[in-house]
Amino acid sequence: MNNDEMIKKLIDDLDRISAIKPDDVPNIELYMEQVTGFIDSRLGGNVRYSNGERVLTKTMINNYAKNDLLPPPVKKKYSKEHVLILIYIYYFKQVMSISDIQSVLGPLTDRYFGRHRDVTLESLYRDVVSLEGSGIQDLKDDVINKYEAAAKLYDGDDEEEEFLRTFIFICELSYDIYIKKRMIESIIDDYNAKHGDRLTDKKKKKK
Repeated sequence: MNNDEMIKKLIDDLDRISAIKPDDVPNIELYMEQVTGFIDSRLGGNVRYSNGERVLTKTMINNYAKNDLLPPPVKKKYSKEHVLILIYIYYFKQVMSISDIQSVLGPLTDRYFGRHRDVTLESLYRDVVSLEGSGIQDLKDDVINKYEAAAKLYDGDDEEEEFLRTFIFICELSYDIYIKKRMIESIIDDYNAKHGDRLTDKKKKKK
């Protein structure tokens, strides 16, 4: 695969990755099997290997509820808000620890889950999706720039040049993820330091 083919494949892969649209989330209560089926149908294409593993399982949902990531269902049924929280969890767990996800989602569910306010979980999700969509082109440009920078250093056609070019490209992408992960952790730590550790307070109240 030459440089042009490589970058085209990466951009095509980016175009295939899309967030679940707010209007596509069922606005009715669902049983657990329906929830896992919906998430799998919408996010299954993001799975790296098609080995039959589900994106979301019953065990995962139960563990999320046990760890205060997801409010409990009502009479074994999950609302649209439950599904939105599960979507956040799916993306957050790719780059955040369970405790950090708790710190982020805890205040969100405390303030907005099941509450009628000017800002709702659905309206907030719409805002998030709209901002993510607007940044796709910037992401494409950044990926292209990183690959071209690596290709300038090692632009040969032999296997060794290809390996070195690929290694540098992976390093560039990995460092970008590392920096953003550190930024996320810093934001969470600063917020908790300013407003108190919500999770710790909640655990104390349970004792």
